[in-house]
Amino acid sequence: MKTHTLSLLTGITLSLCSSLSSAQMMSFASPPQGSVWNTMSTSIANIARSKNNMNAVVQPFSGNRAMMDSVDQGLAEFAINDVNDVIVAANGMADYRDRERPNLRLAMRISPQPIGIFVRKDSGINSIKDLTGKRVAAGWNAFPLGRSHMSAMLATSGLEWSDVEQVLVPDLIRAADALSSGRIDATYFAVGGPKVAEVDASVGGVKFVPVASDEIAAAAMEAIRPAFYFSAVTPAPHLVGVDAPMQMVTWDNVLVVGAHVDDEKVYQMVKTVLESKPELIKLFPGFRTLSTDEPYKVYPGLAYHPGAIRYFKEKGLWHE
Repeated sequence: MKTHTLSLLTGITLSLCSSLSSAQMMSFASPPQGSVWNTMSTSIANIARSKNNMNAVVQPFSGNRAMMDSVDQGLAEFAINDVNDVIVAANGMADYRDRERPNLRLAMRISPQPIGIFVRKDSGINSIKDLTGKRVAAGWNAFPLGRSHMSAMLATSGLEWSDVEQVLVPDLIRAADALSSGRIDATYFAVGGPKVAEVDASVGGVKFVPVASDEIAAAAMEAIRPAFYFSAVTPAPHLVGVDAPMQMVTWDNVLVVGAHVDDEKVYQMVKTVLESKPELIKLFPGFRTLSTDEPYKVYPGLAYHPGAIRYFKEKGLWHE
């Protein structure tokens, strides 16, 4: 009887292990809900589940460093991030000086991502220079990326942190809440972010502040983050706070993957994203700029995952 029971339990255990292995969870490390990356990650996970039966979920973290550490250490499989941040994380620079993150790989370039400093429409702030002496989101201890992004945008008009009144905030979402409550005059967000629309509705209107985009501004910006560039943004229904065409500081959103992730899973994830643009746009309009024609781009100090390279080569998207 004991032998029969032991055999039965062993069989059940092996069966459960087999099921868990075949349905292995793949997680996206992301910022909190309301951010562009969380919305994009959730959209991709939904399509991966519904279209390719991939067991994908989104795991929110407080900030970019926690996201990159989770992927590097094998606690998450994927993350969407600014390529500038991935470069410094992989090479152990800036906010990642404690060590290199050698297990970070690129799966694909997703899209250009404009960012901007936004304010209340009735604030009287119409340029970056107008932020002199104003209460500006600073600190960013839980989201260190915020420091470099704000620094780069201030630099386009020759401003430094000493030129503004610094109000400490931990991360993107709480900085936006501080703007909504009137505790600060300005913070930044990715254009098209759901949280911007929420603040807009709560304060009677917000607007993004245009940046200078001449050679001097470009040099100042690139000294802080070399993979930043300027792009033109025009008004659209989902781009709350963009009321007129303007140049904006821009980075490339990239899909980051851990070196530990199986080649086939990376191949299938890249395939799912690049071959599901219409479905992704329905979930989040920001996917209109999904880079289906140029998902592979060379960045300094970063390598692509073999599973992604396989897909790019099959589709003629890879170039040495």
